[in-house]
Amino acid sequence: MSLKDQLTDSMKTAMKARDDLRLSAVRMVRSMVKNREIDQKKELDDQEIIEVISTLVKQRRESIRMYREGNRPDLVEKEEAELEVLLGFLPAQLSSVDIEVLIDRIISETGAQGAKDMGRVMKALTPLTAGKADGKTVSDLVKQKLA
Repeated sequence: MSLKDQLTDSMKTAMKARDDLRLSAVRMVRSMVKNREIDQKKELDDQEIIEVISTLVKQRRESIRMYREGNRPDLVEKEEAELEVLLGFLPAQLSSVDIEVLIDRIISETGAQGAKDMGRVMKALTPLTAGKADGKTVSDLVKQKLA
């Protein structure tokens, strides 16, 4: 079953269960996917839908951080609940150990020596971690390894 079909089924289930939060989150994803399809004038595949969801996850994490700084626990709770729904549609997240193993492998494959080679390492690493790990976390780990 494609990711698009999973989103549709999840929306129907949330409607039947009267789960407003889940319904809202799924509708938001479907809306973003539809907008991206209109922009690109083609139907998105699962990988492109994962990219859309990853963007929404990143936005939720940033909102949570800002709401915490603004002392708004009510909004933090809502954003965290939406984040959980969104993470349910992404592939299993890589642990930091798995990410480090991938980074070590890519560094040895590319022959990267220092910080100047970070772009080359990230270019090779990004397709392997897309949707499975936070890009900032991966970038920080690569910086540490190359330093």
